[in-house]
Amino acid sequence: MTSPAARAFDALCDVYQRRISPRKGYACAHRVAHGGDSCSGAVRSIVRSRGLLGGAVPSAVRFLACYQAASLLMAGGGRGVCCCGPIPIPFRF
Repeated sequence: MTSPAARAFDALCDVYQRRISPRKGYACAHRVAHGGDSCSGAVRSIVRSRGLLGGAVPSAVRFLACYQAASLLMAGGGRGVCCCGPIPIPFRF
């Protein structure tokens, strides 16, 4: 059974994925560069399987990988915004 905090986090991710993400106008750099889940989907899965505290480090690693993907896309002339943390990081593709 997951903790109340993990369930609340999952509910917030659901709202973000269904209501906010489709309207924000840019995509996850990690997903654009490598395919697969966006960061919100990946972190949601991590927290579901490991819990909120157990998923903290793997989630941070994923956001770092997204930042690195944004850097790769920028170097390649891409265009968009990395979803890492509360401050979007611009890139082009």
